[in-house]
Amino acid sequence: MRPGRRISAAAFVAVALVAAFVLLEALSGGGAEPRGRAAPALPREVLKPPRVSLASLRGHPVLVNFWASWCGPCKREARHLAEVSHRLPRGAALVGVDWNDGTSGARSFIRRYGWSFPNLRDGDGTVGNDFGLSGLPNTFVLDSRGRIVRRLIGPQTVSSFERALRSVE
Repeated sequence: MRPGRRISAAAFVAVALVAAFVLLEALSGGGAEPRGRAAPALPREVLKPPRVSLASLRGHPVLVNFWASWCGPCKREARHLAEVSHRLPRGAALVGVDWNDGTSGARSFIRRYGWSFPNLRDGDGTVGNDFGLSGLPNTFVLDSRGRIVRRLIGPQTVSSFERALRSVE
């Protein structure tokens, strides 16, 4: 084999391994975050009241779901979020965060899927970047102290959201 082909083969194998890891992570629904990492502040702009903050949610487990109206996987997940919002365990909360999106598209998306849970707008993407988004949708599971204990990567189902909440109760 010529030297140039060996490098190409090695590069192909490296890319394939990275792609396999990303796919496995997405299919598994995410992974554990380092315990104890305090969640960054939530955005202040409200799309769907009430306005919530980490301080107002303290004492209960929380799902913080980052989404966008232009995101195909977010559309697949939207009905699951609507359902889980009505099935949350006592005291648990769900907060949507529209990431890097236009206001009118975001409000239309919320109406289309009948979301009744609080939704905030991260118009410039700063908050999502502070959380460490790795694509959309991403859901961060917070414990009662406001610390990130898990991240769910990719579209989730009602059962995967419920399992994530049970893991921090």
